[in-house]
Amino acid sequence: MTSPSKTNPSPVRGEVWWIQFDPSIGSEQRKTRPAVVLNVASVGKLPLRIVVPITEWDPKWATVPWLVYLKSTSRNGLTKDSAADAFQVKSLSLLRFVKKMGVLTADEMEQIAAAVALCVGAP
Repeated sequence: MTSPSKTNPSPVRGEVWWIQFDPSIGSEQRKTRPAVVLNVASVGKLPLRIVVPITEWDPKWATVPWLVYLKSTSRNGLTKDSAADAFQVKSLSLLRFVKKMGVLTADEMEQIAAAVALCVGAP
């Protein structure tokens, strides 16, 4: 997975996509990796999506509140147990979206939204 989609993707909330994060700086997520679309369709008019990057799971992160455990399933398209990293939430151009992998459950999306809220101090 190295080049963004040549078509006009229309990712929606809850979908997991391969996204090209490079170029990145410092500790930002790098390379092409999975991320989940977080924003709701009624917000925003630009060709952007708010995403939460997904990284490989490590059991030592079980108590880290901004990392949401995601078990790999055929539904979500993840090939290994992973974590949504709510501290790395960002808005990205649709040009960075490479390929749809799958979709998360409503419960997983609620957990990710709560983790993002925690990171930004929302009630």
